[in-house]
Amino acid sequence: MALVGRRDGRNFGYGRQLSYAGPQALKDMFGGGHYGTVKAHCDRWLAFVKWCRSEQGSGINDSRLIDRKVLADYATYLRDQVGRGDLAVSTAQNRLSSVNRTMAALRGDQYVKLPSPSKALGMQRTGVRHSVPQGQDREQVKQIVNVLCSGDQLRAAAIVLLARTTGMRLREAILADLPRLSREAKDFGKINIQDGTKGGRAGASSPRWIAADDHIRGTLGFAEQVSSVGSRNLIAPNESYLNVLQEIVRPAREILHAHNLKGFHELRAAYACERYEQITQNRAPINGGKCWQTDRRLDREARRQISYELGHGRIDVVAAYIGCRA
Repeated sequence: MALVGRRDGRNFGYGRQLSYAGPQALKDMFGGGHYGTVKAHCDRWLAFVKWCRSEQGSGINDSRLIDRKVLADYATYLRDQVGRGDLAVSTAQNRLSSVNRTMAALRGDQYVKLPSPSKALGMQRTGVRHSVPQGQDREQVKQIVNVLCSGDQLRAAAIVLLARTTGMRLREAILADLPRLSREAKDFGKINIQDGTKGGRAGASSPRWIAADDHIRGTLGFAEQVSSVGSRNLIAPNESYLNVLQEIVRPAREILHAHNLKGFHELRAAYACERYEQITQNRAPINGGKCWQTDRRLDREARRQISYELGHGRIDVVAAYIGCRA
């Protein structure tokens, strides 16, 4: 247990500092597992702590003093940020949800929470992309890859290329069975994305085939080349997935940000926009395309195909990558 004092002590026994107590309580709640989830909650909790310490905040440094009014004040602050365009609705809702979860971890009950983050903010997240995806320009991606390679961050470069050329999620790119994919590209002219997929996908029960063009073949060749000896993916035999996130992915994010790329997920959206244009011969809606006006059947077919290739079960999710029809 991470308790450092009596359970009824400052921050419910998790230490004197609010910034320390929240993460410790979350680690206890999740039993040391679910690293990505804990990390996301911790980052959002620290944003709340920063607000508490600011002029607009409550000045509280003991979670025992946090009540529903404090959370409501924080929601008002976030709503103002969204209104100014400084924060996305989804980000604001996620921050409130993480504060709820962290307070539950600290207190050991659900008494102090905002029952509905969306109602507290007075706005709904849309799940529709409103900004043009970064990374659509292959020259920009090539420049990022060159910088990563020059810094001996070869596996990070491979992850970037896999995300851009195949639309893989970060986890899928790290865990991809590279020899199998290369063999499929050679034998069938297409690859089946199966490893690290979301929702427990496994084997042939959930096929996800995408056509393998020269970009994909080149990417797979490069990824195999930089993969460690004895490994079929981008995790070395003596590493864990967590090691790769901490030691390979995290430093690479700074390079991405320095080259105007918010993150690896933008590359997935860039892939989706490129596929939409290939299928419809029109630009994606977020890029100003109007196929949804001139040929709704073709637009729907493109969305259905892209949904399949990205590993989603519903075509409406594709709007988060390529934009909506209006």
